[in-house]
Amino acid sequence: MAGLSYGMSKFVEAKMLGKRDKNVENAILQWIGAVIEEKIPEGEIEQVLKDGVILCKLINKLIPGFVAKINTSGGDYKMMENINKFLEGAKKYGVAQTDLFQTVDLYERRNIPVVTDCLLALGRQTQKHPEYKGPSFE
Repeated sequence: MAGLSYGMSKFVEAKMLGKRDKNVENAILQWIGAVIEEKIPEGEIEQVLKDGVILCKLINKLIPGFVAKINTSGGDYKMMENINKFLEGAKKYGVAQTDLFQTVDLYERRNIPVVTDCLLALGRQTQKHPEYKGPSFE
């Protein structure tokens, strides 16, 4: 799957505008699906990622075993815990603190553009890891 790529210039352009771009969000979800080798459910990015399960699976593909237990039930607190585990993993993987979002940005839908920025930063970071052989953003 190393041949998959997504146009980075569109992502950079959308980020500079500070707006949501559904095409960018859909491309991010496609990239995540390719990395975790699963079909991602249809829907808005904030709804698909809200419980943090897919995000934890993504981090576990990049850092095997990082999230020992992914919470699939247990209510709001457990979902937010999943998101926090993802953020810890993203930081450990090399995503800059300034590129990370706050849990409530995703969970409470406060600032979805910063969530997409974080995922784009994570996608770029994969290219700095020679052990990573999955799909990339270009």
